[in-house]
Amino acid sequence: MHWDHIRYCDAAQQEIESFAARVRDADLGTPVPTCPDWSLAELIRHLGRVHRWAGGLVERRAQRHMGARELGIVIPDDPAELLPWFEEGAAVLLRTLRAADPDEAVWSWGPDRHVRFWSRRMLHETAVHRHDADDALGAQAGFSGDVADDGIAEFAANLESAAAFAPKIGNLRGDGTVIAFTASDTGTRMLLRLLPDRFVWTRADGGDDVPADAEVTAAAGDLYLFLWGRRRIGDPGIRTRGDEAVLALWTENSAV
Repeated sequence: MHWDHIRYCDAAQQEIESFAARVRDADLGTPVPTCPDWSLAELIRHLGRVHRWAGGLVERRAQRHMGARELGIVIPDDPAELLPWFEEGAAVLLRTLRAADPDEAVWSWGPDRHVRFWSRRMLHETAVHRHDADDALGAQAGFSGDVADDGIAEFAANLESAAAFAPKIGNLRGDGTVIAFTASDTGTRMLLRLLPDRFVWTRADGGDDVPADAEVTAAAGDLYLFLWGRRRIGDPGIRTRGDEAVLALWTENSAV
């Protein structure tokens, strides 16, 4: 089940504050291995832009896609200005989300076109990129089981819609093949059934014995990062079994 809107806002704030604290005194030229060709400066620019974009959509109750230029988003060139700019945009985002009715209609790229999509999305957008900053700086803060479990479910809920900007997702097809993604510590288990023209997710929590052609098992935090491409098959803590070709199909086509 989804959390309520304010809980998402509060959790997003915690991740925002953690991200800002991590990069505050860092060398912004530091490479970010999980985001190839990015430095910490580029990571701040990206996350700050996304926060301002989401906040702008919600503030206007946009009923169509509006790009950063249309919303008047300007990113500073001077690295010294980036963190104040980031924090200002994040504060506006949080104020805007908290003041909004979560059931109000607003455009989103996912299937849930309401304000509540954006409070959830901004939690996980920020959490994954906070991990990117941690990884770049040699920190290991991790995630709570609750955040990771919700992030796994959010990824599944939005994956089909993400094909609009990640077209390889359309290659996730099969003849009924099932891939299971299991969180070993929390019991969350998501089943992805690949059909000839689409895919379908179902939940089978608690270790239910549902047959799968291939399976990825990890602690919830590592599984969350695996789904977002921050962990790979063969990494410590990522266990797999079953059809290697099916696992390869997933890893080659699931990037969002």
